[in-house]
Amino acid sequence: MQILNVEEKYNNKKLSTYLLAIFPLLKRGTLFKALRKKDIRVNNVRVSEDIEVHTGDQIKVFITDELLCINNFTLDIVFEDNNILVVNKPVGIEVTNNDNSEVSLHSLCKDYINGFIEPCHRLDRNTTGLVLFAKNTEALDILLDKFKNKEIEKHYIATVYGIPKKKKERLEAYLFKDNKKSLVYISDEPKKGYQKIITSYKIISENKENNTSILDINLETGRTHQIRAHLAHIGLPIIGDR
Repeated sequence: MQILNVEEKYNNKKLSTYLLAIFPLLKRGTLFKALRKKDIRVNNVRVSEDIEVHTGDQIKVFITDELLCINNFTLDIVFEDNNILVVNKPVGIEVTNNDNSEVSLHSLCKDYINGFIEPCHRLDRNTTGLVLFAKNTEALDILLDKFKNKEIEKHYIATVYGIPKKKKERLEAYLFKDNKKSLVYISDEPKKGYQKIITSYKIISENKENNTSILDINLETGRTHQIRAHLAHIGLPIIGDR
């Protein structure tokens, strides 16, 4: 049995949405079977429907750890030495989370190392790629400083609809984040409340038959949704981006 307390960010979310966020490797079929069998309790009440949960709700999940995939997740370790650990993060899992009840790449690395381990950067939940962890405070300080001074580059690979006219380009624009609407806006000219963004790309490959291309993207600034918003702004939306 797992006992969870709903955080504010999941307020008014569906129970299934919440549990799949907490247990990213849980199969939807297993979850809804547990609902039908009333193996999930919300505030000690057995539920059989995909109800909304609210901040502070207590969720009891009577699903085995094996089916929740808590103990059978295998870290995809790309490199490790005495100072760093590089892990290939899969889609559907957060890098880190402050709620110890939620499975995250950070918590899984802690279980693997059984000692000090801290991520040096983040990747979005639905982005897969390499995450660099420090295994001691000295390495963490050095790596954070290198990220700050742009001595370490982060490259993103994206498949987009459209083929850029230029093989490579350094783009500058301005981004505004509307927290109330959870939207961002891009402007070619500076405006009040907008922050400057710089996005560079180069074409890796292109497919003229279906009008798509694969881009290698490098960020000089790291704003919310910068890549997807900036590419959409120039007419190259990421395929699969909602």
